[in-house]
Parts: sequence; C-alpha cells; structure tokens
Amino acid sequence: MIKQYIALVAIVIIMVVATVISLDILPNSTIPLSSVEVTEYQGQELSSASDFRENSIKGPQYVDINSYHLEVDGLVAHPRNYTYDQVKSFQNYQKVVKLDCVEGWSVNILWQGVLVKDILNEAQPLPPANTVIFYAVDGYSTSFPLEYLQNNQIIMAYQMNNATLPPERGFPFQLVAESKWGYKWIKWINRIELSNNSSFQGYWESRGYSISGNLNESFLK
Repeated sequence: MIKQYIALVAIVIIMVVATVISLDILPNSTIPLSSVEVTEYQGQELSSASDFRENSIKGPQYVDINSYHLEVDGLVAHPRNYTYDQVKSFQNYQKVVKLDCVEGWSVNILWQGVLVKDILNEAQPLPPANTVIFYAVDGYSTSFPLEYLQNNQIIMAYQMNNATLPPERGFPFQLVAESKWGYKWIKWINRIELSNNSSFQGYWESRGYSISGNLNESFLK
C-alpha cells in the first residue's frame, strides 16, 4: 500500500513539473556571458586587449548601458535615438583590422560590430551632407567624409577578439576606422552627426593633427 502511495505521489510530481515546463513558468537559469578573448583567427595571430596603451583624453569611461543612447542627427531625414540593443540588432560583421597609433605601437584585433553605413542609411542623409562627425561620452570628437563611410565596410564595434569591449577599449562602441591613424578610432561613441562642414576639426585635429588621418600620409597637418 505504501509503495503504491509513493508511486502515485511520484507520478503526480512528474506531471506537475512537466506542466510547469510546458507553460514556461520556471525562470530561465541560463545567463549569457561574454566569450573568452581569442588569440588567433583564421591563422592570424591576434593582439590582446591588454596590448593597447591608455591614451584617452580623460581616462576610461564607464557607461551605464541602461541609460545609454546613440543619437543620429543633423542633416538627416529621420533622426534616430538607439538603445545599445537596438544598435546591436543591425546585421553584424567581423574582420581582423590593425590599429596603428601615432605613438608608434599597433595592435591586430578581430573586431565584431555593425556597419556605420547601415545606420546612416536608416537615418537617410540629406543632399547637403558631406561629413559625418562622431562624438564620445568623454567629449572627444572626430570626423570623416560621408563617402568614406558609405563606400567602405567600416565597423562600429561592440566586441573584440570575441569578447565584449571592456570600458578601457570603448564600451559600448568603438569605431574601426580602417586605413586611418588611431586617433580617428573614436571610443565610447554616443552621437553621430551628419554635417556639411567638411572642415570640421575634432579634438586632435584642432591641435594640429590631419583631418583626413590617412595612414599613408603624415598625421600632422
């Protein structure tokens, strides 16, 4: 009799658990974590996040992702205001790109992020726009010709070496400005402005650095 009672209780428990699972009542116990930083990609040796030198104008910025927004405004038909997750919802891409700093050091990193031109296309630049100005949380700024971003696969990265960008490297977003000196690789991006001011001078440009920032040219004006 006792064995039959135990068996009946066990059956009832199994049925209850099965019902709860089918109704998705139990909380999801899986918490996603950032991947471990990789050191090699498709035969290429990668640098580490620790290989960068700290040279930002105000030190690392620690962004509250819950209140973060990326503004896209200026000469656009449709100004935008994205959350972090909304930016990441764009098609993402990854590629290895080397950053060369004017201080004489370089790093080779696997970057993952979204194409800037996808964000610009959604905002729809107006005909007078010829320049894209990026602004950062710490007050830093730099600019690029609109055609540079429209004609190239320029990534705004949120991961490096398969791991989420650390605050020191520009979380939530760093620009991967291919073929440009490192000072054009703006970190902690929080605003993108479309402008017709092709002579705009950002933080370092106003201090004697080249506006173009091309690697095959001197970084000084």
